[in-house]
Amino acid sequence: MAHKFDPISLEIMWNRLTSIVDEAAATLLRTSFSTIVKESNDYACVLLDANGSALANNTASIPSFIATVPETVRHFLKRFPHDQWHPQDVVMTNDPWLASGHLPDITMAMPIFYRDRLVAFAGTIAHSPDIGGSVWSADTRELFEEGIRIPIIKLYQAGVPNETLMEIIRENVRIPEKVFGDLNAQITAQTMCSNRLVEFLEETGLEDLSDLAWEIQSRAERVMREAISKVPDGVYEKTVEMDGYEEPIILHCKITVDADELEIDFEGTSAQIDRALNCVMNYTYSYATYPIKCALDPFTPKNEGSYRPITVKAPKGSILNPTIPAPVNARQIIGHMLSACVFGALLKAIPEKVKAESGSQPTLRALFTGTGLDGEKFSSILFANGGMGARFDKDGLSCTPFPTNSSCGSIEVLETTAPLLFWKKEMLADSGGAGKYRGGLGQEIILEVISKDPIRVSLLTDRHHHPAQGYMGGLPGSPNRLILNDGQYIHPKSQTYLNPGDRLVIDYAGGGGFGPPHERDPERIRQDLMDELISRESATTIYGLKERM
Repeated sequence: MAHKFDPISLEIMWNRLTSIVDEAAATLLRTSFSTIVKESNDYACVLLDANGSALANNTASIPSFIATVPETVRHFLKRFPHDQWHPQDVVMTNDPWLASGHLPDITMAMPIFYRDRLVAFAGTIAHSPDIGGSVWSADTRELFEEGIRIPIIKLYQAGVPNETLMEIIRENVRIPEKVFGDLNAQITAQTMCSNRLVEFLEETGLEDLSDLAWEIQSRAERVMREAISKVPDGVYEKTVEMDGYEEPIILHCKITVDADELEIDFEGTSAQIDRALNCVMNYTYSYATYPIKCALDPFTPKNEGSYRPITVKAPKGSILNPTIPAPVNARQIIGHMLSACVFGALLKAIPEKVKAESGSQPTLRALFTGTGLDGEKFSSILFANGGMGARFDKDGLSCTPFPTNSSCGSIEVLETTAPLLFWKKEMLADSGGAGKYRGGLGQEIILEVISKDPIRVSLLTDRHHHPAQGYMGGLPGSPNRLILNDGQYIHPKSQTYLNPGDRLVIDYAGGGGFGPPHERDPERIRQDLMDELISRESATTIYGLKERM
C-alpha cells in the first residue's frame, strides 16, 4: 500500500531533500579547483529517484542542467540496467547528445543504496576547466575538433578507479590538476548526497523514495497544469533574429496552449551550420521549458513533474536539433536566446508574466588560455553579464545573467589565476533600453594582458547587430561591443592571440525596456539621473523630462 503523507510532513521532507542537494553543492564548491565552479557557479547537484527522474536540485543550480541531468541518468540506465550498479560506482559522460550539449560539461551519477536496494541516484554536472581540443570556442567546424568525447563509462566500479580512462583524460587536457580536482569534487559531492539521503531514510522510516517521489512529482505536475490552464488557449508565435557566425540565424517559435498542456514547436528555425553554434535537443528542451517555469510557476521547487505538461519539438537537422558530428561547443549562444522566443510568443497572452529581451541573453564569454606569470599553464573564463530585460511592472536588473545564472565572480581572483589586469568594470549609462520600465544596464570592462608571452582568447558573443528588444513600446538596449587597443577589429566569435600590453574593451549589452518611455514616472527618471544610470540627454530627448518639469 502506498505511503500517505500529511501536508506538514510532506513539506518538511521536500525541504529536507533540497537541503541535502544544497549541502552536496556546498561540498562541490568548497572542494573544486577551478574558478568556473568556485567563482562562476557553472555546476549543479541533483537528487534523482531510482528511475532517473529528478526529485530535487540545488537552489543555485544552472537552469539548463536541471533538465539535462535526469535525461543523462536515464541514458546511464539504458547502458547499465539496475542490476549492474554497485555501491561506490561512478558513471560519467560528456557526450553532447546524451548530456548537456557540449564537451566541457561532465555529467556524473552515483547510485545510492539503502538496505542493499538501489533507491536513488546522486547526479552532478560541472563545466570542466579544460577538455582538450580547440578550447571552448565558436569557430570549430565539427565535433571532433572540440575535445575528448567520453562515452557512458564507469570512472569507478565498486570504488575501484578506471585507471585507463583517467590516464586518457590526463594526457589530453592542458591543466590536468584542475580537471581532476573538479572531477574529484563532483564525486565528493555525490558521496555527501548519498550519505545524507541514507540518514534521511533512517530518520523517516521510509524503505525507499518511490512513494515520496510520486507525491512530489505529481504535485508539481498538478501545479504546472493549473498554471497552463490559466493561459488563454491559442497559438502564439515569435521569430527572433541573431547575428550568427557569418550569416544571421533565425529562431522561430510556435507555442500552442490547449487546456492544461503546452507545446513549443521550433519549426521554421535555421538549419544546423558548420560552426559551433548548434544546440542539441537536450539543451533546446532545457532552455525552452525554463522560461515557461519562470513565467507560470516560479515558486514550486523544480523537479521532473513540473515539465511533464510541456512538449518541445525542433526539426532534426536544424540548429536546435543538429545531427552528429555537428560542432556544438558554443551551443549556449543559441540556447540562451530561446527564452526570448518563448517570452516573445507569450507576450500577447500573458504580458504581465514575461520580461523583455535581456542583454545577457545570450551570455558574452571570453576564455583566456596560455602560460601565466609563474610559468604554469592556465585557463580562465570571464563570466561577466549584461542587463536583464524590463518587466511589466519593474525595471530590469543591471549586470545580471538570464536565463543562465552563472556569475562573474571576483575580479581579484581572476587576476590571480590569469595574467590579466582589470582597469575598469562599471555600469554603462544609457545602455538599458528606455521604457515605462527601463531595461537593466550593461557594463564596460577594460583589461590588459600582462603575460610574458602571447595568450589566446576565445570569444563567444552575439548581439553586436541585434540588441535586446523592448516590449510594448519599450526601446532596445545597447548592443555588445569589442575594441582591441586603438580600435582594431576583433571577430566576436573568434580565437585570436593577445600580446603583452594589449588592452581589450568589452561593452556588455543592456536589456530591453517595457512600455513607452513617455509613460515613465518622472521621479524614476530623476532618480536614474542622480544615480548616473541615464544621461541628461536621454532624460530630455527620450523620456521628455523637460516637458514634465
